Amino acid sequence: QLRADSSCTDSVENREVNEGPTAPRIFKIIKTQYNARCGVIELKHGSVQTPAFMPVGTQGALKGLLTHQVKNSLNMLTIGEKEYCDLILGNTYHIGLRPGKELLTLFEGLHEYSDWKSNILTDSGGFQLVSLRKLAQVNEEGAVFASSHDARELVLTPEDSIAIQQAIGSDIMMQLDDVLHIKTPSYAEMENSMLRSIRWLDRCIEQWKRVPSSLESQNLFAIVQGGSNEALRKASVEALIQRDCPGYAIGGLSGGEEKKDFCETVRLCTALLPEDKPRYLMGVGYPVDLVVTFCANKVDMCDCVYPLRTSRFGIALTSRGEIDFAKSAVSADFSKIDGQCDCVTCQRYTKMSMYLAFRSDRTTGGQLLSIHNMSYMMRLTRQIREAITAEQLDFFVRDFMLNYFHSKECIPEWVID
Repeated sequence: QLRADSSCTDSVENREVNEGPTAPRIFKIIKTQYNARCGVIELKHGSVQTPAFMPVGTQGALKGLLTHQVKNSLNMLTIGEKEYCDLILGNTYHIGLRPGKELLTLFEGLHEYSDWKSNILTDSGGFQLVSLRKLAQVNEEGAVFASSHDARELVLTPEDSIAIQQAIGSDIMMQLDDVLHIKTPSYAEMENSMLRSIRWLDRCIEQWKRVPSSLESQNLFAIVQGGSNEALRKASVEALIQRDCPGYAIGGLSGGEEKKDFCETVRLCTALLPEDKPRYLMGVGYPVDLVVTFCANKVDMCDCVYPLRTSRFGIALTSRGEIDFAKSAVSADFSKIDGQCDCVTCQRYTKMSMYLAFRSDRTTGGQLLSIHNMSYMMRLTRQIREAITAEQLDFFVRDFMLNYFHSKECIPEWVID
């Protein structure tokens, strides 16, 4: 049972700051241009080139991708000749339910359990406070979830969340945060949620400190909250900086807010966060959003379920926009799915043959499109890195937008702004 809210109601301002342990800096900036930067994050299971997009493997595995694509000698997942993925995201809530903490401990972590030899970032389970709110009871102590798999309950306190992530052995752990929907109208509710997230961070840090091996090999990221309110976001950033964690995430966005508010909030946070720490914008994965985020807001990492999830519905991401293979518009088109892509799918399938493959067998078609969409996202982030390094970012963004929207008149105003 969770303790009542009254057990911990003092404000953050009245609490002693729980500083994170002193640790080597994991991030190095290689090049900057305008409001974009590329760099490298050094983790236990290898280097991560940034900007980096993280595909989401909710249960610790990427749906629709074949195990023979894991190239252990390079410790990365190869998608095309030049595209690779060296950091994936797993979800603590779902992995904590199945396979569970005990089994992961037996296997000495998710890397061995899933035979994934590269880096893993684990979400804390905080997002489920929004997505599974009807299944959760939340107070100061933490949350109790009714399992979406069986009749069990999952108790998720800040300590539990970190303990599960320690059993997972993820290279980057996320703090448990109290997430409210971005459109929550009450200022008081949003403020209470932001302050609670800071108090929960202190408890996450304490649990991190309890396991010496975790301090040596895992990195705890703090999460900025506060909705679209400028004052709350500033207060959150200021409090988190005092904790001096290895990295910082911007949470609570991509929930249906106006794009203008989204961009302003991201820009506000990145302007205040330390330059020498990686910035992770949570839940962003639409190609246009990704380009704006990486090229105009000094963000280093993003994740989203969209590229892999949408492939299972017949959607291909391409340099010319999306193609819906569930519809018949491409049934007589013999051209490549994407002229810029060299993935296995694009090497072997035209638009017409992909349409026929998806229509006849959605499982096989979805798998082929998963390979393609992953290749597209990895190529896009590589192109952004190369454009920053070559100081050609303005030309890259212009060409990307004109290709994606087909004309200048079709580019949304929020993108231009």
